[in-house]
Amino acid sequence: MSTSPTPGCQQAVGELYRDHHHWLFAWLRGKLGCAHNAADVAHDTFARILMSRDLINSIREPRAYLSTTARRLLIDSVRRKQIEQAYLRELALTADALEGFESPEQTWIIIQTLEAIAFVLEGLADKPRQAFLLYYLEGANQAQIAQALGVSQRMVRKYLVQALTHCDHSLDV
Repeated sequence: MSTSPTPGCQQAVGELYRDHHHWLFAWLRGKLGCAHNAADVAHDTFARILMSRDLINSIREPRAYLSTTARRLLIDSVRRKQIEQAYLRELALTADALEGFESPEQTWIIIQTLEAIAFVLEGLADKPRQAFLLYYLEGANQAQIAQALGVSQRMVRKYLVQALTHCDHSLDV
C-alpha cells in the first residue's frame, strides 16, 4: 500500500493551496508573530494534508480544516519543544553531577600516560620505582614513603633522584 498521494488528491490539495494558502499564512502569522515560522507551519500543514488519507474533496469548510490541521501541528511542535527542554535540563543536571569526572578522552590520555610511565619504570629497581609511584602518583610525602619502604627520608630522596634520572635517560633514547 503506497503512502504517496494520488494525482486527483494532489490536484485537490493544489486547489486548496491556491485558494487558501494566503489566508492560512496570514492567520498563522497573526498567531505566531513571525512570518518565517508562519510560512513553515503553512507548508507543513499542506504537506500533512497531501500525505493524509482524508478525502480532500469532501472538505466542506476548508479554512476550518486548515486551521485545525495547523493547530495540531503547532501543538505537536510545542510538545516536541517541551520534551527537548526537559531532555536538555536532565542533560545539564547529569553534566553537573559528573563535574569533576574525567571525560572518556581524558581517561584515555591518562591511561596512555600511565602505560608510558610503567614502561619507563620497568628497568628500575623495586624501591626507587615504589618511591616514584608513591610520591608522584599517590601524592605521599617523603616521610610517608620512608615509613612505607622502611628506609630513611634521605634514602627516599636518593630513590626519587635515581627514578628521575632513569626516566630522563629512558626518554632520551
